[in-house]
This record gives sequence, C-alpha cells and structure tokens, in this order.
Amino acid sequence: MRVGIDVGGTHTDAVLMAGSTVLAEVKAPTTADVTGGIVAALRRLLAGAVDRPAVDRPAVDRPAVDRPAVDRRSIDAVMIGTTHFTNALVTGRRLAPTGVVRLALPATAALPPLVDWPDRLIDAIRPSAFLCHGGHEFDGRPISPLRPDELKRVAAALAGKEIGTVAISSVFSPVNAELEEAAADILLAELPHLHISLSHQIGRIGLLERENATIVNACLRELADEIVDAFAQALATVGVNAPLFLSQNDGTLMDSEHTRRYPVRTFASGPTNSMRGAAFLSELSDCAVVDIGGTTTDVGVLTGGYPRQASGEVDIGGVRTNFRMPDVLSIGLGGGSRVTRGPAPRVGPDSVGFQLTEQSLVFGGDVLTATDLAVAAGLADIGDPSLVRGLDRDLVRRGVAWMATAVADLVERMRISAAPLPVVIVGGGSVLMPSDLPGVPSTHRPEHHAVANAIGAAIGQVGGDVDRLFAITAAVTREEVLEQARAEAIERAVSAGAAPGSVRIVDVNEVHVPYLPGNAVRVRVKAVGDLVLPSAASVDDEQEQQWATS
Repeated sequence: MRVGIDVGGTHTDAVLMAGSTVLAEVKAPTTADVTGGIVAALRRLLAGAVDRPAVDRPAVDRPAVDRPAVDRRSIDAVMIGTTHFTNALVTGRRLAPTGVVRLALPATAALPPLVDWPDRLIDAIRPSAFLCHGGHEFDGRPISPLRPDELKRVAAALAGKEIGTVAISSVFSPVNAELEEAAADILLAELPHLHISLSHQIGRIGLLERENATIVNACLRELADEIVDAFAQALATVGVNAPLFLSQNDGTLMDSEHTRRYPVRTFASGPTNSMRGAAFLSELSDCAVVDIGGTTTDVGVLTGGYPRQASGEVDIGGVRTNFRMPDVLSIGLGGGSRVTRGPAPRVGPDSVGFQLTEQSLVFGGDVLTATDLAVAAGLADIGDPSLVRGLDRDLVRRGVAWMATAVADLVERMRISAAPLPVVIVGGGSVLMPSDLPGVPSTHRPEHHAVANAIGAAIGQVGGDVDRLFAITAAVTREEVLEQARAEAIERAVSAGAAPGSVRIVDVNEVHVPYLPGNAVRVRVKAVGDLVLPSAASVDDEQEQQWATS
C-alpha cells in the first residue's frame, strides 16, 4: 500500500492506495507551516473514519464512513508533492547565502552571474560570485584549463564569508562535465562541509539559464535538509515507518536523499501530479488536463501519459531558468475566487483561499465566490444551497459561462496541432465547470477527480533523462547517437531506483542546431520505470541501525 500526499495552497490532499485501487481519500486545510497539514491529513487517512470517496463536497462538509484503522506496518511508501521550495523562492525567505563559481574565463566575462536576478532575491541569498578559468566548446574541446590555485583562493573567500552552499557552472558542461566535477573536488578538499550543486546535473544547454537554475538549487540546499527531516518526523508522529519519496516536476519520484541534493526538481510538482493522476483515472494518455483548485486553474497536456515539458525558458520568481518543467498555463480561477458583479461579471483572480468555509455565501459568509455560483447553478451540492437561492439568475448564468469560456480558452492555447484534445477535469474546484466546455469535443470527470493530485503522487515512477549536444560525423552516425542517449537515460533511471526490467523510453526529441559549427544535434530522451521498494524488514533493520548509531 502507498500513501500519496499533495500540498496545495488551500487543501492538503491524501490518498491510500493498494495497487491501482483507491482505498481512502481525505482533504485537510493546508497550514502555514505546511507540515502540520500533512500530519493532520495522515492522521485522518489512517484512522477508522475517513471521508466518503467521490463526493463533490469539501472535507469539512463530507460525511464520514466507518472503516478499520490502517495498520501502519502495511504501508510500503509515502509520496509527497510539496510547495515548500517554490514558496521559499517566491517569498525570498529561508534562502541560504550562496557562492557562485563559473568556469569560463577568458569567455563570458561580459555577463557575470546573477546579472538578471531581481534585487529582492539578490538581497535574500547575499551571493558571492567568482569567475574562473575553464569551460568547453560544444564539441567538448576545452576553452581553457582549470586552475586549482584559483579555486583554492575561492575556497578561502567562501570560508571567510561562512558560506556553506555553492553553485558551480561551466560552459557546455552538459556535453563535458569533467571540469565541474574537478572544481567540486578541489573545493571539497578545502571545505569538506560544503553543499555543492553542479549545473550539468540541474539544467539544460544554455549557460545563463542553467547557471540560474543551479543557483536556485544551491540556495535551497539547507532548507531541503530541514524539510526532509520535518517530513520524516511527520511520518514518525503518526507511526509510519516507510520510505519517503518526493514528487519531481516531470512526473517521477526521488527519494529523500536526492531531495536534499536537488530541491529545485520539486518545483511545479503539484500540476504534474494532477496530470499524472488524471491520466491514471481517465485511462487517457494523450489529452488536456484542467486542474481547478481553491485559488488557481492549471491547464497542461499529457503526451504518452506524462506532462508535456516546456521547451524554452521558464520564469520562476523572476529568475530565468531552463531546467525541466511541465508546460502549464495558469489563471486565478478556483473555488474561492471572488466574483465581481456588474454588467460583465468576472471571477478571480482574487481569492478567499482556505477561508472559503468562512467567507463564501453558502457557508454563511458575505463574499460572493465561484463556489456560490456553482451551487446556485446546480453544479455542486456544497454548504447550504438555500443561502444562494436569492442570487440574480442572470448573474449566475453569465458567471458560470465566463468561467467555462476562460478554461476553454486556456485549453485552446495549449493545443499545438489541428486535432482537438479531449479534456479531463480534476481538482476540488472541478465542480465549477459545466458538463460541456465551448469548443471542446469531450470532457471527462473521473471518479476520485477531487484528489487526482495525491493519486498522481502515489503512482509515481522513477525516471532518468538526457539532454545533450552530439556531433554527428562519419565515425558517429545518427543511430549511434540516439542509441547512446537512450542507453544513458535508462542507466540514469535504474541508478535512481527503477526496476531494470520495467524501464521504458517515453520520449525522444531530436533537434539539429544550425548555429553551431559541424553537424550538431541536440537530443533529449526520457526513460521511466517502476519504483523498487525495500522490504519492510530491511527498512526496520536500517531504522534499528540508525537508532543504535545515534
């Protein structure tokens, strides 16, 4: 059995699954510290009375059903999708002072590291940047050799400023990573306590954006240790002794140790979990997914059962990055969105959020929300419907039409071919949508749609991906290049914890790069496989050894 948890801005959703069967589901309010909401959701999920599945009502208004309490020892794994790290970057809080080392001289000096960062984030991470010699051309030829003495001086400067986390980037390191790894070895020899993030492990081709992503990862490393420890403590609090995994933004999982090293990979894992859960529930592998929560609506596209990845730069908190992220469009429309009255009613982007059950009309409040419109239109049975019977019928009709049109427009913007896309609607706010959307050939609202995000976390697999430049020559053919990339992606998936026999290639993308000399081609390959879980006995043995050591 697996437990899947997804932390949203309004609710923390949790599901208990045995194989492909959903045994129980709960929604608990997201707390300010996030971890408290996870503990509350777990306690309710594992207790004898849980929310009745597939009821379109918020957790506070759902009847409970009796069921024996879950034996904690029967849980094989816990998967969590979290907003901790995204929130930290967006708010600029709890970010560590960070050293930035770029291996590129004598090139790239015109644009130093962090050149385009917002001032608020510069103030938050208090960076110390260093330009050093090194780097490679696109075909692996060195720009200049590494200078160990230069890096030893960098280590001394970092020690003087008491900086404990460093981002190292090098020109074309996804093609040849040896200089980044050598620089890391030199710095660690001088300062063994350093947390080091290497750009070839984080981002894609493109120095500045890859470097930015690596800096973001580095400044979150200390927070990652705190969060992983807090999650482990949350599981211990409810008596669960099972392996912990966190959701990545490509629809796969990573264990707690990988999370400590790569916290940036959790960004946008919420929409990704919803899309993976939608594919599982609807049995559609190619479709658009509309995920409506309490505050926002996210629309993405599934290709082969996995989210389509953004092909270019991604802006996160004002920082341009190029690491893997799902291609998602979002608007401020959710169950708690405020409704602006008038000749042309508008819904959102302002929202009452987690105060929906206090401020909306159907719960006795005085704020007209999207949920009130849905209840008045007969789309949902939430709260006390008698409290919205007096709403102007024309306002209700036009408000619901506005929401349906806004979502249909997002779906249309995500379409990249002439073929129409079926739409799967999930999320607790999916009750806002009528059964048909303008211009959409078919809509699906599967059972358990309200907790699709938690289901997506619970069914997560393990992945490995490759994004590299190759030179096709007379000695190295295109077929050999593609086979090398596939083999490397499979190897990375297995090393990340996938069962070797279960790994398959789910995406291959090949783009010729005419602006580089020679016959250069950029190859992106993604492989996924089933997670290998340790036996309960081995987990207990490991825990006992940790206790004995401590």
